[in-house]
Amino acid sequence: MRPIAIIDDDIAVRDALSLLFETREWPSAGFESAEHFLAAANVADYACLVIDVRMTGMTGLELFAELQGAPYLPPVIFLTGHGDVPMAVSAVKGGASDFLEKPYDHKVLLSKVEEYLQNDVAARSSWETRQTLSERLASLTPREREVLRELLAGKLNKQIADALDISIKTVEVHRARIYAKLRVRSAVELAAQLKAVPIAEIVGEAAAGGDS
Repeated sequence: MRPIAIIDDDIAVRDALSLLFETREWPSAGFESAEHFLAAANVADYACLVIDVRMTGMTGLELFAELQGAPYLPPVIFLTGHGDVPMAVSAVKGGASDFLEKPYDHKVLLSKVEEYLQNDVAARSSWETRQTLSERLASLTPREREVLRELLAGKLNKQIADALDISIKTVEVHRARIYAKLRVRSAVELAAQLKAVPIAEIVGEAAAGGDS
């Protein structure tokens, strides 16, 4: 499994959390600062982030804000002192998974981490599926995107040929290429795969004067 990132400027805390996670056979990696984590790590390589709110240099909240632009952000649990609770609550409202006030109960922390590790499996799978689909869509030519748009509108080959002013044979060729690139075998599979994709993403840069 992917490791849990522990981002805290207190080495005693990092070591204690690492030992705690070892009791569940969860791998972990410690980082002494937010800057160190940003320089050394790809956030998507971790199944969960455990971040201290107050650290020397960039704070945990500043790190969280920086990570908002990442392609994939795993669950984030903040560790916070009493005075930082309002900030941690604000972070949760902004997308963080949870926060625990120090001193935290070890059983509660383990329970929460386990929950979020399970959540990450499903969320990451959905993200990876979407990434793969986006890459496949990006491989389509402008004309193939146009044909795809018409296919999803439920049009027959002849109707597509008339709409795009190309031959039925050309439609058939593009249709076969679309199926191959998107790895589907039928219009039903095609529609099911793309049902959650905005039409703008499907059409992309397609232009009426695309290759025929």
